[in-house]
Parts: sequence; C-alpha cells; structure tokens
Amino acid sequence: MTSTATRGIGWEEYLQLPLTRYEIIDGEVKELPPTLFKHQQVVCKLLTRLGTDADAETRGYLLPAPYDVVIRRSPLRTRQPDLLFISHERAQTIPDLPNQPRLEIAPDLIIEVLSPSDTASDWLEKLRDYHQIGVREVWVVDPQSASVEALGWSEAGWRSLGVFTQDQPIRSEVLGETPIQPATLFECA
Repeated sequence: MTSTATRGIGWEEYLQLPLTRYEIIDGEVKELPPTLFKHQQVVCKLLTRLGTDADAETRGYLLPAPYDVVIRRSPLRTRQPDLLFISHERAQTIPDLPNQPRLEIAPDLIIEVLSPSDTASDWLEKLRDYHQIGVREVWVVDPQSASVEALGWSEAGWRSLGVFTQDQPIRSEVLGETPIQPATLFECA
C-alpha cells in the first residue's frame, strides 16, 4: 500500500473524504493498490453466486468494495473488504442502513481475495482488526492455491472452519453450505 500526504486524520476529516479505494490505519490514509483482472473476476463470481443466495428479504445484504468498515474512531482505523455480508437481523439494528456511507458495526461475514501485493503482516493486521470488532467469519480466498479458507471467530482467536478446494462446496457458519465450489471461482477467461 502507498501512503498519501494526509497524516493523522481524525473522524471529522474522514467524514469529508471522498468515498473511494483507501483504508485508514491509525489516522494514516493508505491508498489501496489497483486490483488485477483475476482478482476482480473472483470477486464478481462470489458476488453473483452469493448475492442470489443472500437475498436481502430473507438472509441479509452482500456488499462489494469500496464500502468502509470502521474498526475504531480513535485513532481512526477503517478497512474495505472485497465483500461483506450483513445479516437481516443485524441490519435491522442500523438506523437508515440504505443511506449509510460506512458500516460502524461488525459485518457477519467478510470475504477477502488475496492479491500479490498483500504481505503477511498486512494480512495478519487485517485479521486482528476483524477479530477485534467481532466479525463472525472471514473467508480467505487465495487465487494462487485455488482455495478458500473459512475462519470462525472465537474468544481465543480465529479457528479454521475448513479449507475448501476443487469441487468441495464452501461451508459457512454464517451462510451454511453454499453452492460455491472453489474450482469455479478460479476459472479465468
């Protein structure tokens, strides 16, 4: 990630920023690098396949980036996962959700597609942030190994719910068994 000239940004300054591709880490605005075609293709396939299953009237809402998840206000920290899911039950606790430009509660599920620019330390920091706010489940989608690992929240830390490859349907504590088979996500045009 590259840093912009803005440093030490607070909540009020954050509210004035355009809603684009960046994360704020302890007050420092960090531009997110452009994603590769393959990355976007995987995100689109997940959005299409899960979106049908995650109908807003019955289960919840599935949203793609850029949509900020506020980790904390001070020092300001935000993340922009590739996809996030908010259950219908949790969504009802958010006043005027359709008009909210950011999410200030933990999503039920976050899906992150790994990119070549991701470092191990950046990734571990993201997982700590998601754990801290109480995200119930994170999917780590790895195009390089053609796998999806589902991680479930526990007080002690993340626990693996399974690593799914090939034609194994992805099982989720949040969504149940999904119709998604990892092999179909990584087929590139």
